[in-house]
Amino acid sequence: MASPQSPSKMSAPIDGARVRRLFAAPGRIAPSDFLRREVAARMHERLQLVRIVPKQVLDAGCGAGADLALLQKTYPAAQILGLDAAPAMAASAASAGAAPGMRSLNQMLSRLLPAKAGVDVLCGDFGDLPFGPNSLDLLWSNLALHWHPQPDRVFAEWRRVLRVDGLLMFSNFGPDTFSELRTAFAAMDETPHTLPFVDMHDFGDQLVEAGFSTPVMDMERITVTYDSAGALLADVRALGGNPLATRRRGLIGRAAWRRMLDVLEAGRRPDGKLGLTFEVIFGHAFRPAPKTTAAGEAIVRFQPRKPQ
Repeated sequence: MASPQSPSKMSAPIDGARVRRLFAAPGRIAPSDFLRREVAARMHERLQLVRIVPKQVLDAGCGAGADLALLQKTYPAAQILGLDAAPAMAASAASAGAAPGMRSLNQMLSRLLPAKAGVDVLCGDFGDLPFGPNSLDLLWSNLALHWHPQPDRVFAEWRRVLRVDGLLMFSNFGPDTFSELRTAFAAMDETPHTLPFVDMHDFGDQLVEAGFSTPVMDMERITVTYDSAGALLADVRALGGNPLATRRRGLIGRAAWRRMLDVLEAGRRPDGKLGLTFEVIFGHAFRPAPKTTAAGEAIVRFQPRKPQ
């Protein structure tokens, strides 16, 4: 893990305790799960292009645990670990793993496959993982990284726990996310109401600085449409809300709220719908073999010559 004294880039002044409170009620978050399922499906398509047979897989920021079943189906011989910082989310994920269908599958796998095959869920911070170095073969994180104020330190921690040639695969929101809402809130006041999401290229640079090799970054835009501003704002709240320490305190006046809604309504599409943009960043990278020993000595590898 990155040293507390080492410099770190802050994506935003995110209040970690508030993030945990915002995700303390799984039922409040559930209405937005359609977007996580869509992004998970697109991540899984990318994962299928990578040849990997992992023994230990971690879903970092697993939420209510929907991705755990997907990962177990993909890698039935692996131990699938879920981790979330919100106790209620971790408990919900553990309950999903203990559902009758999942429990019977885990029991069957434990008899047929090596020990630890199945699903286990932990409560903890994905920026300070409770695993030793070289513990995991695949680290998966779906729409979670943007909730951490120091993603570069998270990358360093994720590299620490991955084995050599282990794979990191993640998704998160990019800067154009909520662009319509950001414009509308600017008409109300100057206080930030949405996260200033990190640019894809900055993430690529941070992966290299953290010691990952061959990072691959790409981006897709997803537009979700709504009949009403109320439905749009409800989904934004269900996606997590505003965790910024610099967020506005106190009540918003009716006139200011009306200004925001008027700008939002003025952006209706030709089909009469309100659109909300999500810039989804996808990234994957490998942990390379070390080039130096702990003492700083260079490691030289010799590959045997293939027979002619």
